[in-house]
Amino acid sequence: MLADEFSELIQARRSVRDFRPDPVPDGVLAAILDDARHAPSWSNTRPYCLAVATGDQLDRLRTSYTAAFDASLPLQHREPVALVKAALTGGFPDGDFKTWGRYPADLRPRSVKVGVGLYRHLGIERGDRDARDAQARRNCEFFGAPSVAWVFVHKKLLPFSAHDAGLMLQTLMLSAKARGVDSCALGVVATWRSPIEAEFVIPPHYQLITGLALGYASADPVNDFRAEHPPITLAEPR
Repeated sequence: MLADEFSELIQARRSVRDFRPDPVPDGVLAAILDDARHAPSWSNTRPYCLAVATGDQLDRLRTSYTAAFDASLPLQHREPVALVKAALTGGFPDGDFKTWGRYPADLRPRSVKVGVGLYRHLGIERGDRDARDAQARRNCEFFGAPSVAWVFVHKKLLPFSAHDAGLMLQTLMLSAKARGVDSCALGVVATWRSPIEAEFVIPPHYQLITGLALGYASADPVNDFRAEHPPITLAEPR
C-alpha cells in the first residue's frame, strides 16, 4: 500500500451513528479480528478480550442497555428524587469505570464543540431535552449496528492494558474500513457491566472499558456530520 492510499484509508474512517441492518458476513468479521491481533502490545501480553454479539443475542443486549439508559434519566437530569427512582428501577451505573462527569477544563471545549456541532447538524435545540435524550439513547441502541464488540482490559496491567486495547481497536477499525465496514466507538456501554455479564462469561480480572459498533452506514443525514480533527499537541522544547 502506498502512503497516499494509507492516508486516504485513515481519513475515510469516521464515526457512523446510523447503520443499515445488513449483517457483516462471518468471514469478513473473522478477517477483521484476525488483522486486529497484529496490533502492537506491551511485551506481547495482549491484555484485553472482546465479547462480540450479533443476532438475537445483540437484540437482547440492545433491550437491556436501553432499559438501563431509560432508568438512569432521573440521575442524568438531577431530579430531586433521582436516587430513589434509580434504586427502584436499576438505573445506577454498575460499570468498572466512571463514564459520567465533566471533562478536564483544558479538554472540555473540544467535547462541547463536537456535541454542539452534532446537535446543530441534527436540528436539536439546546433546550429540547427530549430530543437530546432521544439522540443520546441511540448510543445504547448501538446506532442500529448488526455487530457490536465489548472491550475488556486486564485490571492488573492498567494503564498499559487500556493503551494496548486502543492500539488493537484502531487496527480493527482500519481493517474494517478497508473492507467497506463502518464503525463507531461506544464508550457508553462501559457505564453498565451487568447486561454483558448476563450474556458472556467474562473473567473477573477483566474490566469493561468501551465498546465498538460495526456495520454499514445508512443514508441517514446524521452520517453527514464530520467532527474536526485538531492537530496533535506538541510539547515545546526548553
